[in-house]
Amino acid sequence: MRLVVVGGGITGLAAAHRAVEVARARGLALDLTLLEGRDRLGGTIATELTDGFLVEAGPDSFLSEKPWALALCRRLGVEDRLVRTDDRFRQVWVWFRGRLHPLPDGFQLLAPTRLGPFLTSSLFSWPGKLRMAWDLVLPRGVADDESLGAFVRRRLGREALERVAQPLVAGIYTADPDDLSLAATMPRFVELERRERSLILGLMRASRRGREAGTSGARWSLFVTFRGGMEELVTTLAHRLPPGAAQPKHRVTGLERHDGRWRVATAEGAALDADRVIVTTEAHAAARLVRYVDPTLATLLAEIPYASSATISFGYRRADVPHPLDGFGFVVPRTEGRALLAGTFSSVKYPGRAPEGHALMRCFVGGALNERVLELDDAALVARAREELRLALGITAAPVLTRLARWPKAMPQYHVGHAGRVETLERRLAALPGLGLAGGAYRGVGIADCVRSGEAAAEQALGVAPEGAR
Repeated sequence: MRLVVVGGGITGLAAAHRAVEVARARGLALDLTLLEGRDRLGGTIATELTDGFLVEAGPDSFLSEKPWALALCRRLGVEDRLVRTDDRFRQVWVWFRGRLHPLPDGFQLLAPTRLGPFLTSSLFSWPGKLRMAWDLVLPRGVADDESLGAFVRRRLGREALERVAQPLVAGIYTADPDDLSLAATMPRFVELERRERSLILGLMRASRRGREAGTSGARWSLFVTFRGGMEELVTTLAHRLPPGAAQPKHRVTGLERHDGRWRVATAEGAALDADRVIVTTEAHAAARLVRYVDPTLATLLAEIPYASSATISFGYRRADVPHPLDGFGFVVPRTEGRALLAGTFSSVKYPGRAPEGHALMRCFVGGALNERVLELDDAALVARAREELRLALGITAAPVLTRLARWPKAMPQYHVGHAGRVETLERRLAALPGLGLAGGAYRGVGIADCVRSGEAAAEQALGVAPEGAR
């Protein structure tokens, strides 16, 4: 079987690796080619080690509670390379009205699970706290899907949305909460309301059950990374592929259906015939590739919006940072009018990110609510981030290291109705035998979700029944 995987990000690499695994297990002869337009594999995953600093330009970790990335690491034999967060410093702050307020202990993304820290918090006004308490008596909602913004306003009020939910979600999805589909991004809260009615009571009960089950002693923290940075996963996957299978600097320009097979055209003038093709690019790029194969499918793909963002990493001498850095970082509500979405204290969150006597922090800018800030040139964007770090943390000294990475139209936005959109896409795709789509645009944006998506596409391409059908 001739399989071509289009895109060399984590989804494409996971798909290619899984195809090799399945073919080997079933004794299939597999001719595999992975095509990547850029000169490097990994997509948004990019790690740089310089002067003792370990800088992540893109994702710095993956979620352990979603099992697919962790399972892949075990199969690759690299689980011993993983490191967990330093749970001594789990505090997160919210930059509100010019100063950092600690997020109340026990606050789980949208709502509190511990009343004491919540009631004494300086982040919320007393009217705001009372409004959140209404969640205890409000009835269940009736909408099949609603925006995160509408959901939080309805259950917990405006302060909960503006001061916690919006900035925390911006750090995950770089999204506008009034567009973001709750059902597609956080189905847990939809189910929680249906089952428990009150979010606060439901989260408290779940937290209590977790403590009774001893989950606090789990081997892995919620976020996990590699000792040498996330690019370790990329290089490991690439090395496990057949020699010559991965081909950077080969940009795919279009797909054609030809005599019952697929023809993959590249900008370099090549035309590869394949029995199966898996497209793992961003949805807008996939739309261009299939525009002549199925214009309707192309239109559906092009309708999935994307946001642009950037990361700016700064290395400082520790003595030049007045803040104790006794937490993971801070988030910034949109109402503050800042360029920063969030700041992560990378050298506190994970070991080995900065040399002795130094600190590494990473700033996030852009996103759906403030893409215009990315119109600034690199020097101006760095200067803006430094000024806001001065205001937030009191840092006036010049950094000893600065790295800026821009990610144009790289983060898919799951707007209200996204799940239905994806189901329509999948029905359309079913009429095109041998073609698969995978990636963060469809059923999850995280590393673990992308691994699952790529592996599922590979299994389908090689005729393995979906997990639910086995």
